[in-house]
Amino acid sequence: MQLVLVRHPQPDIAPGICYGRTNIGASVAAIAQVATSLRTAGLPGKLPIYASPLARCAQLVRALGAPCTYDPRLAEMDFGAWEMRAWDTIARSEVDAWAADLLHYRPGGGENVMEVAQRVAAFRNELRQGGHRRALLICHAGTMRLLSALHGGGSIEEAALRAASGAHCIAYGGIIELKD
Repeated sequence: MQLVLVRHPQPDIAPGICYGRTNIGASVAAIAQVATSLRTAGLPGKLPIYASPLARCAQLVRALGAPCTYDPRLAEMDFGAWEMRAWDTIARSEVDAWAADLLHYRPGGGENVMEVAQRVAAFRNELRQGGHRRALLICHAGTMRLLSALHGGGSIEEAALRAASGAHCIAYGGIIELKD
């Protein structure tokens, strides 16, 4: 199976804000820039598209004008009470507690990384079982990191830990291709 993962355009929000599952859109300019970049790369072509239902992904899908299946399992992590707060206003002790237990701590009382990994893995497994050889996924950096880590093999726990352990460098509109 080949998955082409695309990160949504830059959301219309100030830098330094935790916005995981918050339904924030992107500017018209940001959407147009990513859509043009994808078309230049020949995407989506004839690939079936699956996307997070969050606005910053759905807006890109609409700009591409292609049919899409929205799946909430592709949404970004829910950071609970941390959502829409500046990262520098979140108590250091809470961030440290998360760092000490990356897989099971619930940032802001939201989801933990294992829950996100399980829903992303369930989506991936369903896609495989459906016989899809190729697909385009429009989603979020966290989802892309998990899909990439799952692609690397091992248990869900191992993949989740790999995905959560380091800072990401996936640009807005960035593309990652995974091939079996």
